[in-house]
Amino acid sequence: MSYTVTAALGVLGALVLDLLVLRTRLVAGRVFWATYPIVLAAQLVSNGILTGRGIVRYDRHAILGPRLAHAPVEDLAFGFALVLTALSVWVWLGRRGIDGPVPPRAR
Repeated sequence: MSYTVTAALGVLGALVLDLLVLRTRLVAGRVFWATYPIVLAAQLVSNGILTGRGIVRYDRHAILGPRLAHAPVEDLAFGFALVLTALSVWVWLGRRGIDGPVPPRAR
């Protein structure tokens, strides 16, 4: 399976999770799209550093070819899927009153 197919499946899975499974519908709201450029900018910087310096390399036969900040465009799809999945689960848990661990009390 190519990197491109895997990235597309990741985006599809994240959308299904957000819209149909957890029903958080983050992608249907303006807040997600208004704040996503911040995540995208950070992703482009980190991808540019990692791929521009040769720390991460891609098989040219496994990707589409176009790159942004030295990284294949598929990386943007993976980043979108990861952020959407994390936020969807976080919102879903929050709506059920499930919080993180209680911090210790200061003395």
